Amino acid sequence: MRILITGGAGFLGSHLCDKLINQGHELICLDNFFTGRKQNIAHLLGHPRFELARHDVIDPFKFEVDQIYNLACPASPPHYQYNPIKTVKTSVIGAVNCLGLAKRVKARVFQASTSEVYGDPAVHPQPESYWGNVNPIGRRSCYDEGKRCAETLFFDYHRENKVDIRIVRIFNTYGPRMNPDDGRVVSNFIVQALRGEDLTVYGDGQQTRSFCYVDDLIDGFVRLMNQTGTVGPVNLGNPGEFTMLQLAELVLKQVGGNSKIVHQELPADDPKQRRPDITLAKKYLGGWEPRVPLEEGLKHTIAYFKTQV
Repeated sequence: MRILITGGAGFLGSHLCDKLINQGHELICLDNFFTGRKQNIAHLLGHPRFELARHDVIDPFKFEVDQIYNLACPASPPHYQYNPIKTVKTSVIGAVNCLGLAKRVKARVFQASTSEVYGDPAVHPQPESYWGNVNPIGRRSCYDEGKRCAETLFFDYHRENKVDIRIVRIFNTYGPRMNPDDGRVVSNFIVQALRGEDLTVYGDGQQTRSFCYVDDLIDGFVRLMNQTGTVGPVNLGNPGEFTMLQLAELVLKQVGGNSKIVHQELPADDPKQRRPDITLAKKYLGGWEPRVPLEEGLKHTIAYFKTQV
């Protein structure tokens, strides 16, 4: 197939490019390089089935394709809060442009949504039926509400125009090619430990997250895109739950050195718990579930960061 990936030079997008190229597809990677990096896809630039387009999803684009994966949007708080208006535009106008193209060329279109649509959840773990607990006017709202609106658009195009959609809700994911300064907890801890700095834990460190290794997530993407049992949304993530203190201790154990754990004030609207209910993923995606344990995934990720820091 001929496949368009918006945000294809990003952390997740570049891994998706690798998987789809290996499956024999022809790819167009579209990225404006705000958070995506050319080094993530440098090894593909000479490939006969790979094409790179430097372009912003906010501006219209036309390609003849069979499938569209819409991954374009900064996904870490420092990056999406850097220009919050641009973040909303990327989520909303980017979705409109992807959906308009899918409608015209009759392509199947995939939306990379997020567990942030659940906000600071009052239900645990979070099933897809949960509507969320989101602050619509907070510092994180540009991302949370932008992604919620994108889901709305996808379903309205599906209902009104019969566009063939798929929606995934991504929970915390980590692995090689994460941006060292993206401000997410796994990269923060690893970079601090490699530099010999103290590891910054916000609040008491008892807030929990679930960490999915990138290879498991990308496998779920492709399975969701190519099945016909559901349009989604489908949670993808690792239901194994760890506190921030547990993660910090694991990183220190693997990196070594003399770094200590220090505590700082908890940021506004930071969720206290986040864990996916992956019942639907197991049902519709051929028994999909994460296979890479956190300790193993951290080894691969730390090895990558040693080449970057």
